[in-house]
Amino acid sequence: MGTVKKFEDLEIWKSARVICNDIFTIKEKTDLKTDFKLYNQLNGSSGSIMDNIAEGFERNGNREFIQFLAIAKASCGETRSQLYRAFDRKYIEKEIFDFLLEKLIQLSRQISSFMNYLQNTDLKGTKFRKE
Repeated sequence: MGTVKKFEDLEIWKSARVICNDIFTIKEKTDLKTDFKLYNQLNGSSGSIMDNIAEGFERNGNREFIQFLAIAKASCGETRSQLYRAFDRKYIEKEIFDFLLEKLIQLSRQISSFMNYLQNTDLKGTKFRKE
């Protein structure tokens, strides 16, 4: 892992942003746009993934960051569940569903791995460094 100076440098945040944009694209191109509640839930949970990664990073401490990463990981699961609903209601085709499902599963794994890394590193965050 290279030097990370801002949350935008994190691959997990970049992946979460792509997924969030994918959800928006689906809304624009399908009848999901007519199911306001489901779309708002999908938009909210997919946005929550990237937002919690960013907020946790900005806390400058591993313990808090790990807590926010756990929330982001949970939002991956929530988004996956809502994606099943969108598929079951025929808003998205199987290929798109499978593609996004795999992206979300992969992101969840990456977040878990990063949490593991943070739990086992000696670096405890910028607010704990002695200058």
